Amino acid sequence: MDIKAKIGDLAAKITGDAAMKEKFEKDPAGTVKGLVDNIPPEQQQAIIEGIKAKINLDKLGGLGNLFGGKK
Repeated sequence: MDIKAKIGDLAAKITGDAAMKEKFEKDPAGTVKGLVDNIPPEQQQAIIEGIKAKINLDKLGGLGNLFGGKK
């Protein structure tokens, strides 16, 4: 399993749906299990943390334009 690609896919699904994003914020493990049922338990927490980081980076990326970044 390509974890980096899986994190990107899941983050896109979660951020693209307001209800799913709210569910992820309340129950990240349950949300991830509901989206992908074959994640090995030892990788689950890493994937959850990766999704959180990706969502936060995407939020910050949108702010880059305010400070003269990303032209």
